[in-house]
Amino acid sequence: MENQTFIIEDELKKLPGKPGVYLMHGEKDEIIYVGKAISLKNRVRQYFQPSRNRGAKIDQMVTHITRFEYIVTDSELEALVLECNLIKEHRPKYNTMLMDDKSYPFIKVTTGEAYPRIMMARQMKKDKSKYFGPYTSVTAVKDTIELIRKLYRLRSCNRILPRDIGKERCCLYHHIKQCDAPCQGYISQEKYRESVDEVLKFLGGNYDKILKDLEKKMQEASDDLEFEKAIEYRELLHSVKQIAQKQKITDTGGEDRDIVALAREHEDAVVQVFFIRNGRLIGRDHFYLRIAQGDENAEILSSFIKQFYAGTPYIPGELMLPVEPEEREILEAWLGEKRGHKVHFRIPKKGEKEKLVELAAKNAKMVLEKDKERIKREEGRTIGAVKEIEKLLGLNNLVRMEAYDISNTNGFASVGSMIVYERGKPKRNDYRKFHIKGVQGADDYASMREVLTRRFRHGLEEQKSGKELGSFNVFPDLIMMDGGKGQVNIALEVLDELHISIPVCGMVKDDHHRTRGLYYQNIEIPIDHNSEGFRLITRVQDEAHRFAIEFHRKLRSQGQVHSILDDIPGIGPARRKALMRTFASLDEIKNAEVEDLKKIPSMDEKSAKNVYNFFRGSEKEDTEATLMEEQ
Repeated sequence: MENQTFIIEDELKKLPGKPGVYLMHGEKDEIIYVGKAISLKNRVRQYFQPSRNRGAKIDQMVTHITRFEYIVTDSELEALVLECNLIKEHRPKYNTMLMDDKSYPFIKVTTGEAYPRIMMARQMKKDKSKYFGPYTSVTAVKDTIELIRKLYRLRSCNRILPRDIGKERCCLYHHIKQCDAPCQGYISQEKYRESVDEVLKFLGGNYDKILKDLEKKMQEASDDLEFEKAIEYRELLHSVKQIAQKQKITDTGGEDRDIVALAREHEDAVVQVFFIRNGRLIGRDHFYLRIAQGDENAEILSSFIKQFYAGTPYIPGELMLPVEPEEREILEAWLGEKRGHKVHFRIPKKGEKEKLVELAAKNAKMVLEKDKERIKREEGRTIGAVKEIEKLLGLNNLVRMEAYDISNTNGFASVGSMIVYERGKPKRNDYRKFHIKGVQGADDYASMREVLTRRFRHGLEEQKSGKELGSFNVFPDLIMMDGGKGQVNIALEVLDELHISIPVCGMVKDDHHRTRGLYYQNIEIPIDHNSEGFRLITRVQDEAHRFAIEFHRKLRSQGQVHSILDDIPGIGPARRKALMRTFASLDEIKNAEVEDLKKIPSMDEKSAKNVYNFFRGSEKEDTEATLMEEQ
């Protein structure tokens, strides 16, 4: 519906008295507010009726509304889910917004397997595994897993056991005494399961047995004058005590709960969350929100709960809060549906639980006071830089920007990277890596086409299925390509084929490989090299390149890079590496004679002929295909 034909008074009369979601549009037709209602007719009409109680933010918003639209749902719960998704997608100006989306790691024990593994996981899946967390620190997770390997020697490899027992040599972890090598049959399944049971107790907070065992072993080693062993046990003992201290008991209920409290000042708010699992504090974190002066604490907490728990894979059975949030009943029902069991909100008024909520509030206040000046400076560097880019390109409300890059080694293998910046800051949880599957050789354009097609096709599929925690379901407000006209056109072609409309610009470099300007709508736009916008573009460009290069190097170091050479009979990892070391490019290998290939270490006459015939056969097929097309 066009803005100039939208008469608000007439459209208000057409509103249904059903549950749903409404979207308010501003002067530039951008979405400035998203809300939900039990009755769309009653709720939307309230915005356009005089009221003393609705607050300055709503009064200001109403003056900017040029039109509204709505989506009818079957229930208020369905409306809440849709509201959360639309707020996340559009980030409207007048909604209370969570400034930092975060995801937390878990420790996963694959108890559904014959020989369970221990690893870090970002999502909880219904796969018969046991998950512990979430932890607020990746370092804490890695340190805990390393400690468990030293104590209990659980495996982390991807081998399928018992099927693969004895098929490959044992890995480094066995040699450094951090794995009992079930892959070699060195430990029975029953004995291994005993270790797994001890690990599950350890991760559940039962440290007494391991502390006693380590103290006993340390003393025995010392009595036997094995001082190196005694020191090793002492260090392990210290590590376990550190973890036990960090996860000290905070309440005797032994339940899973999150303690949520907030502090606010002017248009800034900080929400502090304590994560309690099995009655133990396993971590805490704080979150910044942009609010309006008239917002009530109940409204702020309601907005936080919607945004935070829409994106977290684990929801505890109880949330302890300082005040009752708006829409309490529907929020409890929504969280209960996501969790699969009931979720209760508790607002304690006395005792230890009230003190815990007060402690969370004090922590939130300390963070706000300590960080408010830094936040303002950071916003100038990040949000200010985004505003400059918006002005350069004539765009509005740039929240999410995605940049892409390709990396390969002389055409042997290509990988792609996708990095994400939100509000001028990297959002590393949303970074993605791509193995190029359908392109051989150093063809950056074809590789980029494949990456973009896969990324946005997956996104469309996730949006269609209503997947809240998908890897690709949130689309960017701007795509930034590393290059000029050619790369931009590739992106525009892919978007056009998929019927997606997203602005695309190119980050152009000069002859010295330094950022020069932006290519947008067939024009190169120069940028002031002293501006924050220029610095942000440079950071994005460098980060995309770094992420792609690191991914490629990691695969090469692990021997996981797949290239056309892997398809040649008789060419395994050792011969492939020898070929890549000897020849500068894939073209040189293609043009090599059998005698040249035989001279390479580890190559015999049969394998040399296989390489020679493989590429000559490819050329013959290409020639025949060309002749058929011409005929």
